[in-house]
Amino acid sequence: MNEERAKPKPKPKIKASREAMPLQDPRVRRTNFDEVALGYTREQALNEAQRCLGCKKQPCVAGCPVEIDIPAFISLVGEGKFLEAGAKIRETNSLPAVCGRVCPQEDQCEKQCVLGKKWEPLAIGRLERFVADYEMNAGEIGVPELPPSTGKKVAIVGSGPAGLTVAGDLARLGHEVTVFEALHKPGGVLVYGIPEFRLPKEIVRREIEYIEKLGVKVVCNFVVGKTRTIEELMTEEGYHAVFVATGAGLPYFMSIPGENLNGVYSANEFLTRSNLMKAYRFPEYDTPVKRVKRVAVVGGGNVAMDSVRTAMRLGAEEVYCIYRRSRVEMPAREEEIEHAIEEEMILRELTNPVKIIGDGDNWVKEIECIKMELGEPDASGRRRPVPIEGSEFRTPVDAVVIAIGQGPNPLVPATTPGLETTKWGNIIADEETGATSLGGVYAGGDIVTGAATVILAMGAGRKSAAAIGEYLENL
Repeated sequence: MNEERAKPKPKPKIKASREAMPLQDPRVRRTNFDEVALGYTREQALNEAQRCLGCKKQPCVAGCPVEIDIPAFISLVGEGKFLEAGAKIRETNSLPAVCGRVCPQEDQCEKQCVLGKKWEPLAIGRLERFVADYEMNAGEIGVPELPPSTGKKVAIVGSGPAGLTVAGDLARLGHEVTVFEALHKPGGVLVYGIPEFRLPKEIVRREIEYIEKLGVKVVCNFVVGKTRTIEELMTEEGYHAVFVATGAGLPYFMSIPGENLNGVYSANEFLTRSNLMKAYRFPEYDTPVKRVKRVAVVGGGNVAMDSVRTAMRLGAEEVYCIYRRSRVEMPAREEEIEHAIEEEMILRELTNPVKIIGDGDNWVKEIECIKMELGEPDASGRRRPVPIEGSEFRTPVDAVVIAIGQGPNPLVPATTPGLETTKWGNIIADEETGATSLGGVYAGGDIVTGAATVILAMGAGRKSAAAIGEYLENL
């Protein structure tokens, strides 16, 4: 007797659009420091995960600097196995709740997503955030079984994303790892640079707590180069290897008249006062930021957007973003620019400051700018901004925040004889291993590349951790 074959179930139709991220209302959120993006619900996460095509070639993985097994974790989300999905992510990424919030997935894993060739790419970052938050809320972040101690000691200089990544990876290999942080709280740029409304500090604290559960020791208020030099850590304290991850915390200025007036901040100082020192809760916390009505922020990157949006939340009624190219060339994430515009940022594109003017008491009163036009492309591939003669104009402002970039702190190179640097002060390190000119000393992240993204620093950290592990095996 011929039995009728069971017909395979038809695949569900793929939705062209991704699940929208719930957000605070712009009129409300510009008055508070609560997180703007509210995160997916369970239903939204399940629906979004169903959009994944499960590609055999997995181009999204190739686009991830820390090589998360994206199809595997997405598949687990689709099955409702959220804790298992979290464990899968943490195989290569110790900071998923951070990456799910601040990584530019649109230029990395999501850019490679096959869905994006026809529709909107899979919301990989939003799903990563959902899984990490689910883990934290469930209180069940599983710690993998650790191998026996190797007896080898590693010092990590700096507790930002690169340093934390190396620490987590080396701890999982059985090494004794200590992270030295100059500030009074660990996290590096994650705590002093990125505002609460984009990355709540409680999230950072809990991610670091997980790394400590792997056996990593974190020591704050320890300035390598002053408290101890790298040479002293290795010769007197017995560390077999050192990884330098001191980031890019030295602010750049424009060298224009008036930059020394009261009310002119570097973005580093402005954001550190608010983020790390909680100036927005003054006088409960004792580091203030003067409350003003009109603020000009100079720059077009993510740090500039963070400064603009922080100024709004500190009570400014008018916040200008002054950028010398057009919006198309702005290096900030499009999402951050859109959020700032929704919050009523005033964008002055094709504009460049030439002078800051003060009052009789040396406080900022005005900023003088010149209009620009775009000429031929420069070395970056972007069209060079050219001043339009005679187009100068002034705008009344009470404060100016300079957010045009930052460079490496010179302390570690200056106190480490034989450590080679570039003419800009960045440590020279092998791109694949992080090895420097000194044996046993490695470096990665912004101290090597200059200011970049959190996830690129983490990617460099993973490569260095593997190389340090191999180095220690051969000692």
